[in-house]
Amino acid sequence: MTLPFRFAVNMLRPGTGEEWRERCRRAEELGYDVILVPDHLGMPAPFPALVAAAEATTRPRVGTFVLNAGFWNPTLLGREVTTTDALTGGRLELGLGTGYVREEHERAGIEFLPPGARVDHLRRTVEELDRVLAAGGSPRPPLLIGGNGDRVLRLAARHADVMAFAGGRTEGGRVTVLAPKEMDERVAAYRRFEKEAGRAAPAELNLLLQRVVVTDDRAAATADFRPYVPHLSEEEVRELPLLAVGGVREIADRLRERRERYGFSYLTVLDDAMEAFGPVIEELRGN
Repeated sequence: MTLPFRFAVNMLRPGTGEEWRERCRRAEELGYDVILVPDHLGMPAPFPALVAAAEATTRPRVGTFVLNAGFWNPTLLGREVTTTDALTGGRLELGLGTGYVREEHERAGIEFLPPGARVDHLRRTVEELDRVLAAGGSPRPPLLIGGNGDRVLRLAARHADVMAFAGGRTEGGRVTVLAPKEMDERVAAYRRFEKEAGRAAPAELNLLLQRVVVTDDRAAATADFRPYVPHLSEEEVRELPLLAVGGVREIADRLRERRERYGFSYLTVLDDAMEAFGPVIEELRGN
């Protein structure tokens, strides 16, 4: 089943109240469906930033992309979610992940658990959050879970409304970019887990586009990216799912192709690409 496109911008840069509201209003003007906030030290605090975003706009939903479950006590998180959902008029979408930045945990004085233990904590957070919200009579907002590993994919297949794929994986503190065939395998694995979970309807699939460049010279636009993927040819680099490089119509066509190939209908860009991606949204709107 082909889902219609949705578009989100992940707001990384803090600012004054008026600067924040103006950027959120601009995102709405450009056609973004969701305004997102990450959960990293040095970036905006998620929940107050989302309340301000909702107050400054009328149409977009707001969400976390994604909360680091290791930072949060599930009971206290339930309070944040309930209050934020109420203050935003039910526009909240909740994104959760395991967390992956050791240095942030160390700065916060929070133990950085091994990968398996971080997934276990994410699972407990999802289950406890459901219990806390149900006990308080509050419906859980739509849930997005982000990651690539099998255990996270299985968890998302059971619980999430949206599965968010990263374009790379972290191994030994180093990020490895996923080539198209590797992304094929990850999406296929998720679909198997979804089938095993007996879902009534498939989840929406999200992809973060790490780079958006509208240009006639695709080779030049990806030249500085090639050292990260020395094993790939120039054409393979341009085909990487996390890149959106080319003319507006060319990017739109490639995103349609990726929706057909992988199922990615919900696309997120970083805030420094917000303006550049606006014409692509216009090209794809209604598809």
